[in-house]
Amino acid sequence: MVKTSANWRQFAKGLIRSFGLEVRRIPRFSAGHTPVEDIHPYADYAPWLGDDEFLMVHEKIRNHTLVDRYRCWELWTLAAEVRSVAGILLEVGVWRGGTGVLLAYRALQLGIDSPIFLCDTFRGVVKASESDNFYKGGEHADASPEIVAQLAKKLGVTRIEILPGIFPDETGSLIPPGPIRFCHIDVDTHDSAAECFAWVWPRLSPGGIVVFDDYGFSLCAGVTRFVESLRGQPGRVVVHNLNGHAVVIKTGM
Repeated sequence: MVKTSANWRQFAKGLIRSFGLEVRRIPRFSAGHTPVEDIHPYADYAPWLGDDEFLMVHEKIRNHTLVDRYRCWELWTLAAEVRSVAGILLEVGVWRGGTGVLLAYRALQLGIDSPIFLCDTFRGVVKASESDNFYKGGEHADASPEIVAQLAKKLGVTRIEILPGIFPDETGSLIPPGPIRFCHIDVDTHDSAAECFAWVWPRLSPGGIVVFDDYGFSLCAGVTRFVESLRGQPGRVVVHNLNGHAVVIKTGM
């Protein structure tokens, strides 16, 4: 069989790896000079394959989210980490409800006795600005509260509050006063991510977690730059997970 250029690349990489060496792309630059390259870690521990309940839930929600299985698994595990932290759970950027319903199911499984608030415009991405390199506004509008509610019903999840509108401008006031234990921010644009975080952070309990879904993706360079601006400040730990998440943990008031 004649080898294509792709075949030759795979053959060459395999040969090089057999000598204990590694091939990586030289970083190129996207808008804002954010360095990017395709990331393929060589770790092979896959605990999600041993969690039948996660696999069942993921199979039912996977067509309702653009978030891959690795990031869904991280949300599943981080929910357990905040089990004893005070406060509600919040997701901003719900689309068709996949990750929000996954989090709600996990909270129910863990016995977390607090609602999860799911906030989305349901009319697409908002607050795109010159800080963003791809999104212009209005993308991902193919969703509705009804689609989310139907998915929640399918999985037997009841403790959710779906809040249509721009967060926090239109829906922040609909969330009861009190602490937050966990927030998943999946909003695609710099200004939206920044305003969500500014609203959430003062209410986040010590030990609480904020996850930025879009941090590790070149189409959302504005979100990446915003999260990088959070580093080095007191009372927090900012973690870059190679799956694309940024995880911000509150360590003090």
